[in-house]
Amino acid sequence: MAEKLNFSLPEKKSKGPARGVLTVLLLLVLVVLAGANLLAVLSGPELTSPRAAQGLSAKQVKTLATKLAQRNLYAQAAAVWQGYLATGDMAEEERARTLFQVGTLLENAERYGEAIEYYYRSEMAAALGELGPQINAHVKQCFEKLGKFAALRYELMDRTSMDPSQTAGGKVVAEIGAEKITEAQLDALIEASIENQLAPMAAFMTSDQLNEQKKRLLEQSRSAQGRQEFLQGWLAQEILYRQALDADLAAKPAVRQMLEDVTRGVLSQQLMNEQLASRINITETDLQTYYTANRDKYVEPARARISHIRVGDEQKAGELLKRIEDGGEFAELAKEFSEDESTRDEGGKVQRDVVKGSDVPGIGDANDLNERIFAVGAATVLEEPFETGQGWEIVKVDETFPKRQRGFDEVRQQVMMELLRQKRQDVQRDYLDQMMDKYNVIVHTSVFTGADPNAPGQAPTTK
Repeated sequence: MAEKLNFSLPEKKSKGPARGVLTVLLLLVLVVLAGANLLAVLSGPELTSPRAAQGLSAKQVKTLATKLAQRNLYAQAAAVWQGYLATGDMAEEERARTLFQVGTLLENAERYGEAIEYYYRSEMAAALGELGPQINAHVKQCFEKLGKFAALRYELMDRTSMDPSQTAGGKVVAEIGAEKITEAQLDALIEASIENQLAPMAAFMTSDQLNEQKKRLLEQSRSAQGRQEFLQGWLAQEILYRQALDADLAAKPAVRQMLEDVTRGVLSQQLMNEQLASRINITETDLQTYYTANRDKYVEPARARISHIRVGDEQKAGELLKRIEDGGEFAELAKEFSEDESTRDEGGKVQRDVVKGSDVPGIGDANDLNERIFAVGAATVLEEPFETGQGWEIVKVDETFPKRQRGFDEVRQQVMMELLRQKRQDVQRDYLDQMMDKYNVIVHTSVFTGADPNAPGQAPTTK
């Protein structure tokens, strides 16, 4: 029989009566000291902040805070002013100005949420005319830096409202039982959804680029119909989620496995995003270098703009072509006789440009016609009608544009995305190789090829 493990603690051996007396005396001393300290705390002066306890005068505090700010130690300077605010009473106007000063320092320290709080505190301390416009500008800038554009929208509405008693965004748009969903909450949900959409690209974009994308998507979602559709979708998901919790759905083995799979995917993707963000740093020089090395990719081919008249038979096409040659107006004839309804009302104008060597928009795969279009100059009607599967085409070349090299500024965003894609692939491959080595991953390729792993000369495994 296997011996049972003993998890009990060993008994303490007696050290003798002298040791026990000494222990009791030490405990009594500690109790007395603790009591004395407690009495001192209760009877002594009120505790102050560490900054205030330094005993600096108001003039010295201002000097110290100014010096710290001049050295770009904004957070430290803000802490000095915060300590000064905690020292005691001061006039409302002075408190308002000091709170505003703390706000600007926190903003310079890129602690934008805290800065907004102190700007609000300054307004509450005293309404100073000279600070009002400054606070408006600073609060707006802080919300923009935080990327909180929905909150900024309502902040601006509040600050420009003629009725201060009405809080912008306070209207209720939906209710779930006793819970009320306001306009501001809806917009915050929409913004959070957009942030989730942009999360995969956040690692490759600057904060300014990310904010620009957020602004664009928020503008697209601001219509009444768009907001209502989002709300309905969110409500459906929310009530289903709550019902799933009530039904303890997460406890079911199949659901638990799905949740684990989702968690696995999210965590692995987040880890890779963090690696990409830490390893990819594209500078303006990198973009210029990539553009110079790949200039041929950014050449715009020759283009032409055309108009056409489509008829059903060659004889009719010949008659119309003769009328054009005799001075007939191409656009008017197109409106009267063209069978292409998509261009007829526009005098036959094809909206998309014809690219040299490609299909002809509105007409189709017609290489011979493409060549003839680029063989003539602008404002020229082709001498012969052209037969296609849709009928007979009379084509006028309205404008032509020669092949040209697109400048760096034109294609900068395209260059950025292509270089990011390339670097992303390189970083992913390198990091996955490192992880494969770290966790000793071995792939038995012979299993998939059907080869005998024990055959002579057959490599059984690869990493």
